[in-house]
Amino acid sequence: MVPTSIAASIRVLLTGSSEGPGGVQWGRRTVHERLSHHRSFVDGAVQARIAHLVYTSFVGAAPDATFTLARDHWATEEYIKAIGLTYTFLRDNIYADFIPMMIGEDNVIRGPAGDGRAAIVAQDDIADVATAVLLDPATHSGRTYDLTGPAALTLTEIAATLSEVTEQDVSYHPETLEEAYASRARYGAPRWQVDAWVSTYTAIAAGELSAVSADIDTVTGHPATPLGDVLRRDRALGSV
Repeated sequence: MVPTSIAASIRVLLTGSSEGPGGVQWGRRTVHERLSHHRSFVDGAVQARIAHLVYTSFVGAAPDATFTLARDHWATEEYIKAIGLTYTFLRDNIYADFIPMMIGEDNVIRGPAGDGRAAIVAQDDIADVATAVLLDPATHSGRTYDLTGPAALTLTEIAATLSEVTEQDVSYHPETLEEAYASRARYGAPRWQVDAWVSTYTAIAAGELSAVSADIDTVTGHPATPLGDVLRRDRALGSV
């Protein structure tokens, strides 16, 4: 047990655990194994009398979110609130840094996103927000921040930015739902994992990731980083 005098000043950042296929019961909900990890961590924070918990969630977290893992994030948020911890939730959009991983071997991004838009966000910006909250938790107590990029982009626009930065011809092919599941079958992943992959794109198509927030600017004092700047920085570091 952490001494009360020390615990009262400790702030903790909780990021989502690795996804797992196993279900656990929480109330009447059957949830992913990762929720059991989250719940154990939160219970431990309560026992240690941690002063403030900062949780990285997902934009649009809700019990009926299209993106399947956003439902898990909602359940974790609800558990944190119900257990009585002082909290701040950081609801992240899709990471801009991960966008190059969506490109296939043929330089095509494939997914059932239609013409939907996503306000993808730089991980460095998320880190800046988390740092600001941890340094001044009282100001951000009980707040939920939507962390997004400065613009909502279609995958066609994202492909065009990738083409410009990488000097390769990157394009986007809007798959049907059936095509999306068929094209990912070769990975041999369990169904829950494929559902998560595919629902990333269907959440874009549904418009659930398109809202642009000023919360990064509000909390950090600097604007959100555009996709092109993220990609150029990563390219300079040799990661794109």
